[in-house]
Amino acid sequence: MAGTPKRSVKKVGSGRKPKPVNSGRQSSVGSEIVDRLTRFVQTLESNPAETPLAALVTVRTLKRSMPLPTCTSEEVRSTRQLLGASQAIFAQFLGVSASAVQDWEQGHKPPRGSACRLMHEIRHDPDYWRKRLAALIESE
Repeated sequence: MAGTPKRSVKKVGSGRKPKPVNSGRQSSVGSEIVDRLTRFVQTLESNPAETPLAALVTVRTLKRSMPLPTCTSEEVRSTRQLLGASQAIFAQFLGVSASAVQDWEQGHKPPRGSACRLMHEIRHDPDYWRKRLAALIESE
């Protein structure tokens, strides 16, 4: 092949001719992204507005099962202690009431949903979350 083909970028709705980009140079990731996005925009602009997107491009929906973790009262307490936080501060950090954290730690009610997910993430990387909590406390 005799050299790299010229690539062009077109402003949406500009009515101008495409501007040459990356002519003669080796392809980079950035220029490849620009090229593919340009072709995508050109495909959309060259078809009637009533044409469904799925008829023009490949549309995929990916579904992934991500079961919610469960938390025991011991895990709630140990997670809070990892952060070095009181029940009140930990509750504010999680966006729940202090009485909820107290109920969880005493085993009266289990934490659910996003609270368990966040506590799982805290146990996975406690140093990061200690820094985040400290930054939030300092900003007030």
